[in-house]
Amino acid sequence: MRNIRIGLGLCIIVLAASAAVIAGPDKTKAAPMSGTWECTAHGTSQGDMPFTLNLQQNGETVTGTVGTSHGDAEITTGTYKKHVLDIHIEIAQGTYRVTGTFKGGQLSGDWSKDQDQKGTWEGKKTATAKPAGQ
Repeated sequence: MRNIRIGLGLCIIVLAASAAVIAGPDKTKAAPMSGTWECTAHGTSQGDMPFTLNLQQNGETVTGTVGTSHGDAEITTGTYKKHVLDIHIEIAQGTYRVTGTFKGGQLSGDWSKDQDQKGTWEGKKTATAKPAGQ
């Protein structure tokens, strides 16, 4: 009877360890760029301009959209390496590059459009809504 309890205990430990491995790492920590970011660009011809980044991070690859009052645009290419976000957006009006450093839960950095415009920006991730009762 004692051997059965030991064997059952070992099976439970093995199953729990297997479940942890299958579940993988916590995606929120492994993908800090994923989510919605409310941002402001400084230095545009129209003054400060709010924009929204909707990002999905998979490893070092970042995809998603950039939204402004003029509409949304798909991110053409994007990476997040060593706490630095680097995204490119190609639209009819030109090519934008946005780079930013992730520090203290916020992003800040530089933006440029082709060779003729540039400025700075910063952004903060919006709070994730918690289900009712939590």
